[in-house]
Amino acid sequence: MEITTFEVRRDDFSVTRLLTEPLDGELAENEVLLRVNRFALTANNISYCVSGDLLGYWQFFPTEEGWGRVPAMGYGEVVVSAHPEILPGEKVWGFFPMSSHLKIQAGKVTEKQFVDVSSHRAELAPVYSQFQRAAANPVYEADREDQDSLLRGLFLTSWLCEDFMVDNNCFGAEAYLITSASSKTSIALAFAVKRRGEKQAVGITSAGNVDFCKGLGCYDRVVVYDELQTLDADQPVVLVDMSGNAGVISRLHHHYGDNLRYSCMIGATHYNDMGATENLPGANPEFFFAPSQAQKRAREWGAAEMERRISSSFVEFREFCDGWLEVNRGSGGEAVSHAFQQVLAGKIPPQQGCILSIWEEL
Repeated sequence: MEITTFEVRRDDFSVTRLLTEPLDGELAENEVLLRVNRFALTANNISYCVSGDLLGYWQFFPTEEGWGRVPAMGYGEVVVSAHPEILPGEKVWGFFPMSSHLKIQAGKVTEKQFVDVSSHRAELAPVYSQFQRAAANPVYEADREDQDSLLRGLFLTSWLCEDFMVDNNCFGAEAYLITSASSKTSIALAFAVKRRGEKQAVGITSAGNVDFCKGLGCYDRVVVYDELQTLDADQPVVLVDMSGNAGVISRLHHHYGDNLRYSCMIGATHYNDMGATENLPGANPEFFFAPSQAQKRAREWGAAEMERRISSSFVEFREFCDGWLEVNRGSGGEAVSHAFQQVLAGKIPPQQGCILSIWEEL
């Protein structure tokens, strides 16, 4: 048996390879072999690459020095199991490498999920080591696996970001500035802001995506990067940056000054324009790490209540996306490599989402 995995050079994401290795089908106690059926590829995955060292994303699926396995959300199924509570054929949703298989050390098994407790994950955010059992998920629909793969993970990040802001009284701000407004993570954040109905959501995007962003109906205003000076600098705002563009971040900080009450970075859709963001007017930019807010809410509300709230909101977002999201599927290693280069170069239209599989059939 063999395993095929898509990898990127950690110092140059445009350099990729398909690595084929022998896969030992013999399992130790509590090991589980998963077949990776399908996974999503969006700009969010590029953000994982950019922050791979800082936030530990490269550590989830270790490989040869200098190379990285890009994490992706998707669905898999149990092929072989040496854990008595996990049976072959079970379908799960979670964090996978862009690969044909993943072998894990299963533990912390409950009715709803199990966890990869492999030693290399011990210091990593536990939320990324969880595999949700599809049969126990009340909002699971087999026909929506593509949408779940594309939207569920990034929606969770955006939901937790909006919840973090509310948890902090939005730092006294009246509006959110959301860069890369056409990205799916930005759209999810704007949707959450609109759903709560207490603050404005201002989308910032490129000229070619203005009509798309306006047509979504979740932004109160959409401006292009060349029009930042038209924004009301007297209005207190929070900045949620999905672009990683240091120039844009700097311009917004200088424009708003002390009225920029909180500044966080989530994505890196403009990763080639990243740079230093220290010593800017207003709040100091910092990374938003969603698992920290998830752990806080799980302690305060209980894990079941947090999951209920997120699932309820996600069902609404999933239905909202029915009006604009187009799914493009690709199978085989070469299709995965091509799609990654397209996403890396920013050539995927915002209404489209890539669902991929290393396998030749999807």
